[in-house]
Amino acid sequence: MAGTAGSGSDLGFEADLFKAADKLRGNLEPSEYKHVALGLIFLKYISEAFEAHRAKLATEEFADPEDSEEYLAANVFWVPPEARWEHLQANAKRTQIIFTDVNTGKERVGDIGNLIDNAMDSIERANAAVLKDVLPKEYGRPQLDKTMLGELIDLFSKVGMHSADGKSKDLLGRAYEYFISQFAGAEGRRGGEFFTPRSVVQTIVEMLEPHHGRVYDPACGSGGMFVQSERFIENHQGRRSDIAIYGQERNHTTWKLCKMNLAVRGIDADIKWNNEGSFLSDAFPTLKFDYAMANPPFNISDWWQPQLENDVRWKYGQPPAGNANFAWLQHIIHHLAPRGTAGVVLANGSMSSQQSGEGDIRKAMIEGDVVDCMVALPGQLFYSTQIPACLWFLARDKSANGHRHRTGEFLFIDARNLGQMVDRTRREFSTSDIAAITGAYHRWRAKPEAGLGEYQDIPGFCRSATLEEVRKHGHVLTPGRYVGAEGSTDEGAPFEERITELWGELEEMFAEARDLENAILGGLGEAE
Repeated sequence: MAGTAGSGSDLGFEADLFKAADKLRGNLEPSEYKHVALGLIFLKYISEAFEAHRAKLATEEFADPEDSEEYLAANVFWVPPEARWEHLQANAKRTQIIFTDVNTGKERVGDIGNLIDNAMDSIERANAAVLKDVLPKEYGRPQLDKTMLGELIDLFSKVGMHSADGKSKDLLGRAYEYFISQFAGAEGRRGGEFFTPRSVVQTIVEMLEPHHGRVYDPACGSGGMFVQSERFIENHQGRRSDIAIYGQERNHTTWKLCKMNLAVRGIDADIKWNNEGSFLSDAFPTLKFDYAMANPPFNISDWWQPQLENDVRWKYGQPPAGNANFAWLQHIIHHLAPRGTAGVVLANGSMSSQQSGEGDIRKAMIEGDVVDCMVALPGQLFYSTQIPACLWFLARDKSANGHRHRTGEFLFIDARNLGQMVDRTRREFSTSDIAAITGAYHRWRAKPEAGLGEYQDIPGFCRSATLEEVRKHGHVLTPGRYVGAEGSTDEGAPFEERITELWGELEEMFAEARDLENAILGGLGEAE
């Protein structure tokens, strides 16, 4: 889920690799080609990891390099002979291949696509606990150009996924996540359904600082929140085993991407899939989490089902059937542990909407003191939508975890002027942008003895407000109303930005109008 980063160091071999691979795509759509390329990168990685451990075992007196248990003990995937990269590479350009089908045990004649599918089946069987039903197995279909597959294998063969300094997972992670981000860009709105830009994920993770405990994402996409959480722990000399990861995803194809994304990094996680999704079929109904991070789809209008009436999760009010934004927020609050915190990406309308009872729910959340911090984001951060977005940070106990008591107080951060355009259509936060946002929050939260420096309001950027002030604003949480300074209020926003906001609000109104129209037509149909 992480995207292209702002620094040149991130645009190394992975960018060159993607350009070369993309040239081989031909007429294949990015949404299809994504699984072809990512599946082969996955195969290349686990085969190299296997060979590296195999060579190590060969030097040990009592070790057996062909014992699968030796690999399991070292957290390395066992790769059967028919699935090893050298076997695929040796057959990449052959038009007719005789091989043993792992499903039937019989010999058959096929091509390189059939051989790759057989390798995927073989790896899944050998590592069923982690990879069952996860890997793509459609390389043998007639529509797929087998010459392209052979050339892709040759291309990936030239790139060593494993480095001598032990940072192989990071190298592979860079390649894998760069490919995911580029496919998300190519797919546009559809791509954003499985991908949250790296700089947005980094901001959420750096705000919450998940050092230990349970981490949860109810709409986890390809797993970027989890990858960045692991990276945060490693960067702060923590242990990966200090966190336990839980996620749910309703799109089966995206669930597979997530499982592969975590598997190549050796991240142990409980990622559930079902068609119904987190509202109708909560995979972890009784679990509470220390951290929740989510970028749920904005403004879902078809989420409601009658069985959700009076659900225990709607503590602050029943969400409107035409918009799931406040259902996501309350689902996440419901799953927070007594000292849990959360970061959620939502459409800007959630900060100010009064429609269909949303204003009442927001008021109840504010009066219940579970809202901690609001961050207004700039436009063009996301592939999936031009609707302006914001970050909600929630806390079950705002005086917990050694923090300064901020009961009845709220931090507002207006980050709409941050970020740089990385191409014609998309913006990203730089490292300094993320530091500005997270620094303000952590100074606001920290006790003086923490040594972070005293928090101060910065006109036009951040301001600490009391409950009474928020009440005076009608429980609207738009940061521009609080941070002050000319040009930072809603009315003084730059013209292009204000037009984008208005367009987003108009889209929300259109969606609500369509839902109302359908409800009326449905009622008339029943009356007949």
